[in-house]
Amino acid sequence: MLIDTTLFYLFAALALGGGIFTITRRNAVHSAISLIVSLLGVAGLYLLQQAEFLFAVQIVLYVGGIMVLFLFVIMLVNLDLAAKERQFNKQWLVALAAVAAVAAEIAYFIYRGKDAFHIAEPTMVLAPPALGNTEALADTLFSEYLLPFELVSILLLVAVVGSVVMAKKRI
Repeated sequence: MLIDTTLFYLFAALALGGGIFTITRRNAVHSAISLIVSLLGVAGLYLLQQAEFLFAVQIVLYVGGIMVLFLFVIMLVNLDLAAKERQFNKQWLVALAAVAAVAAEIAYFIYRGKDAFHIAEPTMVLAPPALGNTEALADTLFSEYLLPFELVSILLLVAVVGSVVMAKKRI
């Protein structure tokens, strides 16, 4: 029990510290590396909750794939030119309205307490105890949601091909 609590605080500190460093660093590479630390902390929290599939996806997809892509983009973009450009536009009024709306929602939920959340009772039958959560997710994904899964994969393929074509036009 003590090791779980210690690991929870360690992974939570990694996630929060990495998130804070991500938004406070001036160097884009340092921010990307801080985001990797934050994502590793979140992956550790998934592992503590026995969500092995989400842990693996977090490591392989986000840390391994997307962050490497971010680092390549950061290295390819001319950061000196980007630093000299105007960073903010005149939409502070829209941002202020969005902040006010979120603050109103938070105040409503704090005022109402747990009665503001209507959580329905689960109606689905749980998987047999011998089947792990990764296997249950795979069974559900590839049986009930096979068509949406394939449509998303085609959509992602089109997005990748489109981005390659757009990048090739610039070169």
